[in-house]
Amino acid sequence: MSGPRILFVADAGPAVGGGHVMRCLTLAQALQAQGSRHAFVGPPAMGELLDAFSPDTARTVTADLAGAVAREAFDAIVFDHYGLAEPDHRAMAGGRPAMVIDDLADRPLGADIVVDSGPNRKAQDYLGLAPDAARLLLGPSFAAVRPEFAALRGPALAWRGEPVQRILIAMGLTDVGGITGRIVERVRPRVHDIGLDIVLGAMAPSAPALEKIARRDRRLLLHVDTPHMARLTAEADIGIGAAGSSTWERCTLGLPSVLVVLADNQREAARAMAERGAALVADLADPDFDAAFDRALLRLLRDAESRRELAARSAEVCDGLGAGRTAEAFLKLIAARAI
Repeated sequence: MSGPRILFVADAGPAVGGGHVMRCLTLAQALQAQGSRHAFVGPPAMGELLDAFSPDTARTVTADLAGAVAREAFDAIVFDHYGLAEPDHRAMAGGRPAMVIDDLADRPLGADIVVDSGPNRKAQDYLGLAPDAARLLLGPSFAAVRPEFAALRGPALAWRGEPVQRILIAMGLTDVGGITGRIVERVRPRVHDIGLDIVLGAMAPSAPALEKIARRDRRLLLHVDTPHMARLTAEADIGIGAAGSSTWERCTLGLPSVLVVLADNQREAARAMAERGAALVADLADPDFDAAFDRALLRLLRDAESRRELAARSAEVCDGLGAGRTAEAFLKLIAARAI
């Protein structure tokens, strides 16, 4: 007998990025490892990400999410879409077990399980928003991080604080507003002969200009839709990245990082990381962003003790095993409801 078929409804696009799809894909693979099957429903940008990172994954690409879900056969459903709330969740789930992956705690949710990996997230944040009987899986210990990150954790943590030879710049596959190019242009004059690994998606707005720069600046290596993110993170000495779901990848490997806040929903988690001494933060909405970013970058470049401290504190935040924990909890719920 085959395991339950789980449907993922995931958002993606130039404005929201690709993090929803990537963390759903990680969770789907963890569920599959424990016996389930899965399929995805979402907008065209979701399909592009799946083409790049999991081409064999079943999917329906559409703007009519409700209509597509109604035509699917499934046993349980996972939502990772900030534009959907309790009425949508209830209607699409149709009484089946439902999980909502959230970061906002800003609207009513129709879920049996709510996952929110925010470092400071508390149960009371969901009072009146999640059903009283819903199980809340809160904090980075439930963050969906691909297993290859946890596999490299020990070796990566063993040598943090060494002299800086490589910097990883990963502002999100969709490169919202061309932020990758802007960051690279701030970094290049300040790093002398240090190598720059730049991660972005094939359709990123910054890609054409960065390809031209890379042809004449041998410090730059572009990694387009790379499947090797764990290795790049492990080998880097400093990270610069968006303050979204990839934060937990960098924490798993203890990468001393500057988190760049690109959206309102990233601000609270970034602030919590800064308060824990687990990352340096620069907010793109800050009028003083350029100067704040430069200060953070120079601190990481010059201060080995700061790098070691940030590595230790960030590694305490997340161990990279959250997808398995979340999958186990959801499958137990599905099994209990099937009795």
